[in-house]
Amino acid sequence: MRTVLFLLILAFSFSATADPSSDFEKLKSLVGEWKKEGSDGSDFYILFQSSANGSVLMENWIYKGTSHSFTVYHLDGESLLATHYCPQGNQPRLKLKKSSDATSISFEFQDATNLKSLNDSHQHSLSFEFLDNNTILRNESYSKAGKLTPTSLNLVRQ
Repeated sequence: MRTVLFLLILAFSFSATADPSSDFEKLKSLVGEWKKEGSDGSDFYILFQSSANGSVLMENWIYKGTSHSFTVYHLDGESLLATHYCPQGNQPRLKLKKSSDATSISFEFQDATNLKSLNDSHQHSLSFEFLDNNTILRNESYSKAGKLTPTSLNLVRQ
């Protein structure tokens, strides 16, 4: 009985680790244009593009025809990183977070460039929940003075 319990615990611990390569492939399935559910996408949409021979995924927020913010996803050895180029002028780097949920990918704050203080407003977490091939829930939180402000977007493929 103890052996069976040990094997179950061991199996769960392996399933709870992040797999950066497969999560990156899942993110690359987002290539295309996405709009907020219920909108026509004319004022705001998100464009996902693959570049650098498939080694980079770019997420570009387009608001009224102009790029508003930009996030780049790429593998870094055994890690998957997201660098967010924020209109506030800072660049938080987020690292793939361990998860046992196969339908979601989560990132947590690692560090940032051009951020004077961790008390300044910056993106602190980011996640994607894959509801189906054409619907995702994109969650993020910003931190300012230690207070987190979460937001969610239901996105559909255009």
